[in-house]
Amino acid sequence: MSDAKFRFHPSAVVDEGAVIGEGTAIWHFSHICSGAVIGENCSLGQNVLVADNASIGNNVKVQNNVAIYGGVIVEDDVFLGPSSVLTNVTNPRTQVNRKSLYEKTLIMKGATIGANATIVCGITLGRYSFVGAGAVVTKDIPDYGLVLGNPGSLSGCMSRHGHKLTFDASGRAICPESNYQYEKVEGVVRCLDLEEDKPLPDELSVGSKSYDDFKSTK
Repeated sequence: MSDAKFRFHPSAVVDEGAVIGEGTAIWHFSHICSGAVIGENCSLGQNVLVADNASIGNNVKVQNNVAIYGGVIVEDDVFLGPSSVLTNVTNPRTQVNRKSLYEKTLIMKGATIGANATIVCGITLGRYSFVGAGAVVTKDIPDYGLVLGNPGSLSGCMSRHGHKLTFDASGRAICPESNYQYEKVEGVVRCLDLEEDKPLPDELSVGSKSYDDFKSTK
């Protein structure tokens, strides 16, 4: 089914008052609550909840079985892997109503959260940060930061194309897929060839080799 601007499966529930951008697709058994805001060209898989006061930007991919609760802000170009977990109260108790105290979690532009990862509320995941599958994240992640394990710890940096960066003595690294250069200065990583807010050029926005292919050429 469609609503002129966006598409939704007949089994999905879209409450009146939800704001959904053009080109977005909402799949089986998902529920979009009345106060939710979803941007353009997003894909929400099966059994996804977007609650009141949750916000999703443009070009966001939400895989199956993800609940995005009130207080969660998801910026543009974010990937939320299957069964990843987001929360909004650090110390929940059924006997204590904290609906007015939901904690803000900010997932910034281009970030990736792997399958079955858990993001404890009240933190910020930086631009193009990368959370490995099954990780439990309890602290802020810097731009391009790679977090693995339980409890999650910073294990390096990832490029915009999702490759681990190896910095030389001068603090420079090159992504093997894009050939973009990255620089690390006092722990802060930035791309030297493309500003973080700029979209990828067309020729670099479609993958041509698998991750294993890149590993085999190292």
